[in-house]
Amino acid sequence: MRMIVQYGQLEALFRRAVGMDLTENKAKEILSFVQKKLHDLLVIGERNAHYNDREVIWLSDVPITKGLRLSIQKFQELELEEQINLQYILDYLATQPALKYPLEAELEADLPNIVGGLLLTFARTLFVLTGGARSFDMEDVERAKEILDLTL
Repeated sequence: MRMIVQYGQLEALFRRAVGMDLTENKAKEILSFVQKKLHDLLVIGERNAHYNDREVIWLSDVPITKGLRLSIQKFQELELEEQINLQYILDYLATQPALKYPLEAELEADLPNIVGGLLLTFARTLFVLTGGARSFDMEDVERAKEILDLTL
């Protein structure tokens, strides 16, 4: 299965945003987690749309915290050479349990930025956990996942 972000893109994001090196195995683990978190956000967005008597998930239904919003903004400011491909995200979502409601156009268009914000949040969490070290190990990745599972 194709990942929502290619290894080279994630590697460039980590280097530019936090100055950290990345291996392909670590990238796969991080991307797998971020993909899961994206789907989790959309599931809660679906619930919120239902509570608001709508059958379409709006961007405002997705529980984007202040911290995640700041990461999304920082991601947009990075001006990476390659953008995150929306079609890769949609292809991934098509492999997940189907949502009852469709995504509004604004939300769908913002998915690459949400993914970028999630990736940047992961990178910044690793940076803090490692004390700003250039490299990290899989134990650091697991600790970051635990923290982000509690907060996202």
